[in-house]
Amino acid sequence: MVGGGVTGCSCARALAEGGLRVRLQDAREVAGGASGRNGGFALRGTAAAYDVAVASLGAERAAELWRWTEGGVDRLSEVAGDAFLRIGSLRLAADDEERHELRAEYDALRGDGFEAEWLDELPPPLDGRFPGGLLHPADGVLQPARFVRRLAVAAAEAGVEIVEHFRVESLEDVDADQVVVATDGYPSGLLGPLEGMIIPTRAQMIATEPLPELRFERPHYGRNGFDYWHQRSDGALLLGGFRDVTLTTEFTDVEETTEPIQCALDEFAAGLFGHPVTVTHRWAGIFGLVPDFLPAVGRVPGSDRVWVAGGYSGHGTVLGLLCGQLVADAIVGRDTPFLDLFDPARLVA
Repeated sequence: MVGGGVTGCSCARALAEGGLRVRLQDAREVAGGASGRNGGFALRGTAAAYDVAVASLGAERAAELWRWTEGGVDRLSEVAGDAFLRIGSLRLAADDEERHELRAEYDALRGDGFEAEWLDELPPPLDGRFPGGLLHPADGVLQPARFVRRLAVAAAEAGVEIVEHFRVESLEDVDADQVVVATDGYPSGLLGPLEGMIIPTRAQMIATEPLPELRFERPHYGRNGFDYWHQRSDGALLLGGFRDVTLTTEFTDVEETTEPIQCALDEFAAGLFGHPVTVTHRWAGIFGLVPDFLPAVGRVPGSDRVWVAGGYSGHGTVLGLLCGQLVADAIVGRDTPFLDLFDPARLVA
C-alpha cells in the first residue's frame, strides 16, 4: 500500500481484515498529505451536482451512487467519533445563475427521495450577499487529521504494518504481489499509462484566531466549490479556495501558498465578518482532479499487479474511505459496486 491518507488506511485495514498481510508505506507520515490538510468537509455525492450526475449516469445509477456515499458518511462517523460533527452542509448561490443551478439540484434530489432543504432566506451576514442556498442535512464537518489517524490505528490493530517516512521510488522497491497506489493528486511515478491523468491541483487555506462571533459552524461552500469555509467550536475560521484567481498556477503538486490567492482569502474573510481578521496559519494541499469528476479506482491498465484509487476532485474524505474499501474488496474477490463506473482505463481510452 502506497499512501497513508484516508484511502490508503481504509484499504489497508480492509485487506488486513480480509486475512492478507499488508504493509502501508508513506513518504511522510499518516495524514501528512491532503487527507490531513483539507477543509474538513464530509459530504455525500461526488464533485458533480446530483442533477448533473443523473444526466450523465442515468437516474438509477446516480441514485445508487448517492446512497452509497450517504452510507460512507455513516461509516466515517463510526470511525471518527468526536472528531466528526454531523450538522449538515450549506451550498450557497453566489448569483442568480448559480441559484438556478442549485434549485435544479434540489428538485432532482427531492424528486428521487433524498433529504435536502431549500433556503430562500439566509441569516446575516449571508443575506443580501447570496440569493439562496441548498442545505444537505446529513453532511458534516470533521477534524481530518484526527479522523485519518484513528483510521490508521484501526488498520494497525487489524495487523497492518505502517512504515512512515519511506518513499516508494519504483515498483521494484515493493515486495508484494499486489500494490495499491493511494496518493490521489500527489504524483507517484508508479501508475504507468495513468501517470498525469489524475491532475495534481493545489488547494490553499487559511485559519484565523478565534473570533467572538460563531456564525459558520457548519460547512459552507459557494461558487461551485471555489470558496469553502466553516468555524471551529472556538470561533476560529477555516477558509479555502479562490484557486480561480490564478487558475493555471494551481495545477501543480507544489505545496506552497501564493500571494494572490492568500490575499483573496484574507479579503473574503474580512468581508464575512465586516472587519479584518488575524490569520494564524496558511497552508496548501494537493488533490487529484479528473475531468469527469468520478474517481479512478481499479487496476492500472496493462498491469496485473498495480491498483489505483484516487482522483476525487476535491471530495476525497468520504469517497476516499469508500474507495479504499472498494479496492480491497476487488483484491480479495468480494462484490465491487461502481468499479466499472470508476474504471481507470477510461482515462486513457
